[in-house]
Amino acid sequence: MEQAASPARTVILTVDDDPGVSRAVARDLRRRYGESIVRAESGASALAALRELKLRGAPVAVIVADYRMPEMDGIEFLEQALDIHPGARRVLLTAYADTGAAIDAINVVDLDHYLLKPWEPPEEKLYPVLDDLLSAWRASDHRPVTVTKVVGHRWSARSSAVREFLARNQVPYRWYSSEDPEGRRLLCAAGEEGLRLPLVIAPDGTALVEPEDRELAARVGLATTPGTDFYDLVVIGGGPAGLGAAVYGASEGLRTVLLERSATGGQAGQSSRIENYLGFPDGVSGAQLTDRARRQASKFGAEILTAREVTGLEINGASRVVRFSDGSAVAAHAVILATGVSYRQLDAPHVSELTGCGVFYGSALTEAAACQDQDVYIVGGANSAGQAAIYLARSAKSVTLLVRGPSLSESMSHYLVQQVDEAPTISVRTNTVVDAAQGSGHLEQITVRETATGHTELLDAQWMFVFIGAAPLTDWLAGTVLRDSRGFILAGPDLTTDGRPPADWELDRPPYHLETNVPGVFVAGDARAESAKRVASAVGEGAMAVMLVHRYLEQS
Repeated sequence: MEQAASPARTVILTVDDDPGVSRAVARDLRRRYGESIVRAESGASALAALRELKLRGAPVAVIVADYRMPEMDGIEFLEQALDIHPGARRVLLTAYADTGAAIDAINVVDLDHYLLKPWEPPEEKLYPVLDDLLSAWRASDHRPVTVTKVVGHRWSARSSAVREFLARNQVPYRWYSSEDPEGRRLLCAAGEEGLRLPLVIAPDGTALVEPEDRELAARVGLATTPGTDFYDLVVIGGGPAGLGAAVYGASEGLRTVLLERSATGGQAGQSSRIENYLGFPDGVSGAQLTDRARRQASKFGAEILTAREVTGLEINGASRVVRFSDGSAVAAHAVILATGVSYRQLDAPHVSELTGCGVFYGSALTEAAACQDQDVYIVGGANSAGQAAIYLARSAKSVTLLVRGPSLSESMSHYLVQQVDEAPTISVRTNTVVDAAQGSGHLEQITVRETATGHTELLDAQWMFVFIGAAPLTDWLAGTVLRDSRGFILAGPDLTTDGRPPADWELDRPPYHLETNVPGVFVAGDARAESAKRVASAVGEGAMAVMLVHRYLEQS
C-alpha cells in the first residue's frame, strides 16, 4: 500500500487486487489530480488506510473499488468503507459481465457511479465522472460527521417514526436497542428509565425524549425557519412535483422556498426502486433521486424547510400568505401546491393501535433489515406494493401480496408484474382483504377474507406493509381553493367545464392550465384532480407550473 496522503489534501483512494490495474488507475488519477492518491491492492489494506486517514483528519472525497477481489469483493469493501467515511463518493470498477452486481450496489451501498474496464481513454471515460463526483463532494458539507444516536424499542411506534424521519431526511444516525447494554448506558446517562422512547441524543449532546419532528429537525441540523418573510414563490410539498418546481423556480431567478411537513421525496422517496423513470435505465431508488433533486434545488439557491406543517392559505391583495401550525406565516407573489397524497388507512379492527408496531404504511425501508428470514405480508396491488415486495423478498423468508382485485395486471405496471411472478419467495393472493389485526403490543396475527367466497383465515404475522391507495392532503384548503368530491385540487380546464371561469374569478383571462380558482396559486403532481400519478409527470408539472408562474408575474 502506498503511504497515506497528507491530511491537508483531499484524498482519492483506489483499490484493486491486480497490481497492474491498480498502478494504471493510480497513474491516470495522479496525472489529473496530483499526489493525493492512495492506492491499495486488497480490501483489508484499503480499510486500514481509510482508518488511518480518519485518525489523521484527511478528507476522503472519492473511493474507487474493483468489484472482483478475493476475500472481500468491491461491494463488501464499500459497505465497510461507508461506515468510516460516509461522505466519500463511491465508484465501482466492473467488467461488462458484472454490471448486474454494480446495479445491485446502487441500493446496497448507495453507489454513485460504476465504470466499465477498460476506462480508456481516461479523458472521455474516467475524468468527467471523477470531476462531477469531486464537484458534488466539494459542494457538500464534508466535515467529520458527529452521528445522532437513537435509543428505542423494536415495537415502539414513535421509535420507528423517528428512524424513518431521520433516514428519509438522510441524517446519519446510530440505532441502539433499549434492551442492549449500550442502549441502557445511554438511557442512564440521560437520566431516563426507558419508559418513554425513543431517546434521541443530538450531535451536540442534547438528549431529546419522544421528540416531535420539528424539534428533532432543528437539533440535527435541518432548516426549519424561513430566511425572510416574503418570497417570489412558495412551494408547498417536497415530493417530485415540489422538488421539480423548486429546481426550476430557483434556477430561473425566483426567490424560492420549499415547505415540507416531513421529508422530501414524498411517496416516491420511499420507493426502494423506480425502474421506469426517464434517464435511469438501470433504475434508481427513491432516496437517491430525492437526494440529487434536493441538492440540485439547494445549489440554485432554493430554501428547503423541513417539519413545517402548513395549515392555511390567505389572499391579501397581490400577496399569498401561507400560515403554519405554530401561528407564524410566510408570504409570496405566487404559490405552487405540491402537497401530494398520503396512504389510505386500513379500516379494520386493531390496525390503528398496531401502526408502527408491525403495521406500516409505505415501504418503511428502515424496517427492512428486521424482516430478514421473516414472513411478510403486503396489502395492495399497485406499483408501490410491487416495488416493496421485490425489495423485501431479498431478505425475507416469504412475501405474500394480499390483493383486493382479481389480478395484479389491473393496477400494477407490466414490468413489475413480471418481476413478482419470477420471484420464488413472493406469492399473490387475489380477491383477498384484511378484516382484522391482532396482537399485544405488536402485530401477531391477521384475519384475511376471500371476497368471492367469504371464507376467513387467521394467519400468524409480525410484519404487514399497507399500500391501499392514497388520499390528498388538502383539507386545510377548504373554503379557499376548489376541490373535487375526493379532495383533489381543480385547476385549469377542470374549472371551466362549461366554458366559463369560476364564479369568483376576477381576471379577464381564463385560469392557466395548472392554475387554481385563486390567481397565482398553482397545483402540480398527485394533489391535482385527474393527475397521472407518476414520478415523471409530477416532475414535469412542477416545471410547467413554474413557467406559468412567470407568465402570471409578467401580467400582474
